[in-house]
Amino acid sequence: MDERTRRIIKTAIRLAERDGFSAVRLRDVAAQAKVALGTVYRRFPTKESILVAALAEESKQLQGVLAGSPLRGDSPLERVSSFFALATRGLLSKPHLARALLRSVASAEPGVTARVAGFHRVINTLVTSALRGEAPPPPTETEEEAAELAESPIVDLNDPEGAVGFMLQQIWFAALVGWASGLHDEMRIVEYVGTAAELMLKGLEAA
Repeated sequence: MDERTRRIIKTAIRLAERDGFSAVRLRDVAAQAKVALGTVYRRFPTKESILVAALAEESKQLQGVLAGSPLRGDSPLERVSSFFALATRGLLSKPHLARALLRSVASAEPGVTARVAGFHRVINTLVTSALRGEAPPPPTETEEEAAELAESPIVDLNDPEGAVGFMLQQIWFAALVGWASGLHDEMRIVEYVGTAAELMLKGLEAA
């Protein structure tokens, strides 16, 4: 990722963190990032595409942290519960930004699908690594590698732990959307995912 793209993403994050989704206007992003408006449009045709890119970068940063310092725990349930508690706390620590990111991921805007898939792929890698008690691989560094991954499925459903990880992240995302709508708080998100993990892992053990 080049320097101008990084500035665009960082500027969008700052605007969303301060005033939410509506504050991320491409003209304002261009002005504050000190790049031409056409440059912004060539890289990100909509505000949703910038914010989804921001979320993907945040998830890669988490992957980098966990690659160097894997989650500890005596059981898959302990480790995966710790992961979702960590990820939820990190995301919701900036509520305006979190709501803007979730709204963007849930949008049907053209051009965001590959980035959304990339985000889900990273989270699935982290959850599966936690279930196995392994350090996740370092994040993908190049756009070429990311483009190659975009052509592959997010998860192999024949891999039991990968399938469990995928289902858990779907529940997590649904719970995050509920939080954004005011249905429940951060603690309830972690509780929902932890309960789902316990039930799924019991089923996996019994299989």
